[in-house]
Amino acid sequence: MLRASAVCEAAGYPTSSLTCEGFLRQAAATSVGLGMPNIPLALVPGHIGAQSDPEIRRNILEVTAQQVIDNLTRAPAAAGERSEPGPREIVVKGGFREVNRYFYAHELSDGLPIVPPTREEIESFLRFTGRDPDEILGVLLPDRRAATIWSVAVNGVMAGCRPEYMPVLIAAIEAMCDPEYGVEHSGNTPGGDTLIILNGPIIKQLGFNYTQGSMRDGFLPNTSVGRFWRLYLRNVAGFLPNKTDKATFGNTWRVVLAENEDVLRNIGWEPNSVEMGFKAGDNTVTVARYTGGGSLSSVSGSTPGEMLPYLADSVQRFNNWQVTFTTSHGNGTLRPLVVVSPIIAETIARAGWSKADVKRYLFEHARRPAWDFERQLRDWNIRGVWDLKDDATHGRIPPVFHESDDPNRMVPIVWEPEDFMIAVAGDPLRNNAYVFAHNAFLGYPVGKQIRLPQDWDRMLAAASK
Repeated sequence: MLRASAVCEAAGYPTSSLTCEGFLRQAAATSVGLGMPNIPLALVPGHIGAQSDPEIRRNILEVTAQQVIDNLTRAPAAAGERSEPGPREIVVKGGFREVNRYFYAHELSDGLPIVPPTREEIESFLRFTGRDPDEILGVLLPDRRAATIWSVAVNGVMAGCRPEYMPVLIAAIEAMCDPEYGVEHSGNTPGGDTLIILNGPIIKQLGFNYTQGSMRDGFLPNTSVGRFWRLYLRNVAGFLPNKTDKATFGNTWRVVLAENEDVLRNIGWEPNSVEMGFKAGDNTVTVARYTGGGSLSSVSGSTPGEMLPYLADSVQRFNNWQVTFTTSHGNGTLRPLVVVSPIIAETIARAGWSKADVKRYLFEHARRPAWDFERQLRDWNIRGVWDLKDDATHGRIPPVFHESDDPNRMVPIVWEPEDFMIAVAGDPLRNNAYVFAHNAFLGYPVGKQIRLPQDWDRMLAAASK
């Protein structure tokens, strides 16, 4: 809504953006990033999702209406200028403790100790890329701040990364800057957080963990690169808790998930990077935002027919309210992710099943009754569009959602089998899986190739000494 208001205000038309009480600070901060820090706001007391119709009516008439009138009839007050230090300006001097106190007090850290980003440390990171430190990778909302190679190095130092991780960090931020990813939604209510999936020889070259504990912190590459992503969202994009980040609960940052490409080659399954449009053997990162997920213990069986029903049922259950992205809100942008351990992938592949076969099975079996799908949208997600028959009849969703008028017919949670994502990682000898609930276009999957410096092998060998 604020973006629409900004466009209208720039064109000379007065506006008044209605904002629930819990979002006032976020609206004020977001308006700064939109270049209009004085966008007129009208308070809606409380939250309309937890009020009766009489309460909403009373609040609008007694509080909101007058503010709307004032906003439309009076010019907004002039906004003050906001200043910040230059990219190479020294902001604090002192020891480890003094630096960390300063960074925390100025909302530049995640609450954990950071590595002080001295010029010497930053330069060591820049040596692992041949790109200009001032190169702009994109401009990030909400603060509309430029993402540069220099700032990637700064935040990489702070996160505890090693200099040789720099090519991975740059690729990750190129993905963050991609409009298809939708970084501007990073502070939304569900509190989704991004998972970075890594592919290619660089996994072993840099020592990323891809076996037991593949999503656990404790491995420097996986942990520090995952932390870097969240620090960059905070320090460059501008997502700050209680301000532009309005997650109700939130997730902490996720460690990098590196695929087990040895197993993938052995069973003839393509890595995630190929599904994202790259060649097998390319070094790539894929980013996508997930609102949550959960582990599936003991996916037992010796055949796909025994194992896959558990996966299909769990995918449907974990991607519950997210079906709003299947139809009414973000049509067809839901991309659930299933991470399976190697032994599960090997068992399924041994029966002659490809990854595409698994996706087809999930599409056919990860379903819910049509009446339940509509109830979720109508009663619990409170969407204005929830009639599957009407949507399908008018061509807004695929015909598979209305193959009959039977309210008990089973309908899918995605538009087509290819919408499911599958990755292989984790303990090679445990029959577990993990399902991620996706945030759809509010964090759409985007892949980028990792560009290595020309003298990569020599530089990497020198760094390991």
